[in-house]
Amino acid sequence: MRLRDAVPEDIPTLEHWDRQPHVIEAGGDDDWFDWQYEIPRKLDWREQLIAEIDGRPIGIVQIIDPELEESHYWGDVGSGFRAIDIWIGEATDLGRSYGTRMMRLALERCFASDDTKAVLIDPLERNTRAIRFYERCGFTPVERRRFGEDDCLVMKLEREAWASSRDSF
Repeated sequence: MRLRDAVPEDIPTLEHWDRQPHVIEAGGDDDWFDWQYEIPRKLDWREQLIAEIDGRPIGIVQIIDPELEESHYWGDVGSGFRAIDIWIGEATDLGRSYGTRMMRLALERCFASDDTKAVLIDPLERNTRAIRFYERCGFTPVERRRFGEDDCLVMKLEREAWASSRDSF
């Protein structure tokens, strides 16, 4: 598996994935992404990465610096954080350990910078499958929080926890 930058040619695939029932269920009520607008925008505070296996796109990871992100979605979190959005596009690719591999690559990317002290993620409270997955990755609950219309569980993975758990998942 590899992560590569998302490019405009990926937009039809991303729009297709957005219509998949498992993606809709995990994504919440906010229609938060206009791929036509966002993919061509190259921003210093964000990476949008397509996960591929043997050249076949299977998912997307977005990594942001929440301190610099323009909408201030995360509020005033300060410096030294990254936030991740991650999903697999096709239901047939679920349950094949792809999410674990994607998360490992994303976290390695986040913690490659010595400045990163923790990574945040915000699954829907009702998405117990995702929450269990993030807990297996070493994330711990921080707070319940409402983002737009969505009730989420903010979770955090500290650098020290990542260092001690990264080989176990």
